[in-house]
Amino acid sequence: MIPRSCVLAALAGLIVVLSAPHANAEPRHGLSIFGELKYGADFQHFDYVNPAAPKGGRMVTMGTGGANTYDTLNQYILKGDAAQGLDFLFDSLMVRAQDEPDAVYGLIAKSADVAPDGLSVTFKLRPEAKFADGTPLTAADVIYSFTALKEKGHPAISMTLHDVVSAEALDPETVRYTFKGTLTRDLPIIVAQLPVLSKAYYSKQPFEETSLKPPLGSGPYKIKDFKPGTYVTYTRRNDYWAKDLPVNRGRYNFDEIRYDYYRDRNIELEALLSGQFDFREEFSSGAWATRYDIPAVREGRLITVVLPDQRPSGAQGYFINTRRDKLKDPRVREALDLVFDFQWSNKKLFYSLYKRTTSYFENSDMKASGKPSPEELALLEPFKDKLSPEVFGEPYTPPVTDGSGNNRDNLKKARDLLIAAGWTPGPDHMLHNAKGETLTIEFLEFEAMFERITVPYTDNLKRIGVDASFRLIDPAQYERRVKSFDFDVTTQRYSLRLTPGVELKSYWGSEAAKIDGSLNLPGINDPVVDALIDKAMAAKSRAELVTAMRAIDRVLRAGHYWVPQWYKASYSIAYWNKFSRPAVQPKYDAGVLDTWWFDSQKAEALSSGKPQVQSQEPAKN
Repeated sequence: MIPRSCVLAALAGLIVVLSAPHANAEPRHGLSIFGELKYGADFQHFDYVNPAAPKGGRMVTMGTGGANTYDTLNQYILKGDAAQGLDFLFDSLMVRAQDEPDAVYGLIAKSADVAPDGLSVTFKLRPEAKFADGTPLTAADVIYSFTALKEKGHPAISMTLHDVVSAEALDPETVRYTFKGTLTRDLPIIVAQLPVLSKAYYSKQPFEETSLKPPLGSGPYKIKDFKPGTYVTYTRRNDYWAKDLPVNRGRYNFDEIRYDYYRDRNIELEALLSGQFDFREEFSSGAWATRYDIPAVREGRLITVVLPDQRPSGAQGYFINTRRDKLKDPRVREALDLVFDFQWSNKKLFYSLYKRTTSYFENSDMKASGKPSPEELALLEPFKDKLSPEVFGEPYTPPVTDGSGNNRDNLKKARDLLIAAGWTPGPDHMLHNAKGETLTIEFLEFEAMFERITVPYTDNLKRIGVDASFRLIDPAQYERRVKSFDFDVTTQRYSLRLTPGVELKSYWGSEAAKIDGSLNLPGINDPVVDALIDKAMAAKSRAELVTAMRAIDRVLRAGHYWVPQWYKASYSIAYWNKFSRPAVQPKYDAGVLDTWWFDSQKAEALSSGKPQVQSQEPAKN
């Protein structure tokens, strides 16, 4: 994982899509995609919470954003590396239900009314909404937030707001957003999930600047203490205005949540095992297989558990920067894929715990398989003269080896592709172009854990004449280089939603390829992809959406913009046995900081140092 993914995950969290807005045309307590809402207007709490969960205690964690430093408390702009957990400070008009694909329900807004033509949405605000300093939250704050985010916010936000024309206050408790164009399906829920900022606060604090001043929000927590790059602590607000609303009942149970930062994952793991912090999601297969066989685990004091992850696993891989001239030819990029021996890596390095990622929409029904369906062909055939023939056959799938490390056949195929692309062997056995330049490829990372994986890969590339190298740099430098696309190849993971929409433009749209800090790391600049994204955004049913996404998957996979890595559809977590969790896990989230609680009886037993026999099963609601 890379540190920017922490911020990008927060930004991606703003993006959910809305189905058939024309059908609403009346105030509703929630909005959903392609179907009815699970929860009625009189619902009391989400099914995956314990409404009687006690409040108290604290949890110290590393977080799951992959970040190991921060230098700002402003996560909504391009500058700086933001601290984890800042979402706790801010409310939005509506919030996700994590047991539905994309439904949202009222928080600041008690209702939403989408116009019959889909070109506007009107929100009625709750008059009791307040910021942490006690000042009222009004339509003026909602309008200011939209303007600041669209004009000065991170490109991942501002791009999604391109077709939102305006926000206007009909009265202090009513806001209307107006849209343009025909692809407006996503926009009502996008604006519903924007963070609401204090207009008064940011009149004195420039929004577009990094800052280490704790910002004023209206959410369930506020910042208690912090030390940049070391820790940040959030404390629960007893005066939180929305604590008893149905969308919040049974949530935000910890009095304190602290994120600790370590620059080395091995030191981080040792800190967990020695009890210096409470909870860790384990991303290293080697550590999960070998490092937790200790007395604390065997005695039930440190719990290790695997929870299901029903979200699409997304796209994790080595992304190839096609802005570099040497990487523009798809044959060069395909050669890189042929050289990576996943089966050997999985067997020798990962304890066979992973599966190979093959699709940009892995672990979902949006993954293309077999030959295109008639519906997919209807989308693809208008572009037949612009597409590779392989798009119309079986989707491209990375090669499979026997895991022995003898990848000779694929290495030969890769070398042949590079020669065909104009890279010829020289007397030094390296590959050179017509100008005499050597084919050099640098794999840029900030995490030392990738060295053991990538170095065998670069060694194989050297065997076929590529001057490949692995470069480890500090996180701050890494952030700057990735934001400005100053890399050849780097690792990233995109976690996509169950119902993708306008955010696809940020990931793979041509406009995003030209914007510093965008999510389009490989620089995909393809009018066919743009047209297919428009089809996905215009889908009127889930079946239409799935068809469009499968077509996009085929085109992207044929473009060889990445070397796919691996995935597992689960969370591997370890935590000290002083917490309890609801009987039901949210379907599309682990729910740890959101729904778990501090269990004083377990904590007392843990502090005694005696073996614990408490069940790892969740508590009954």
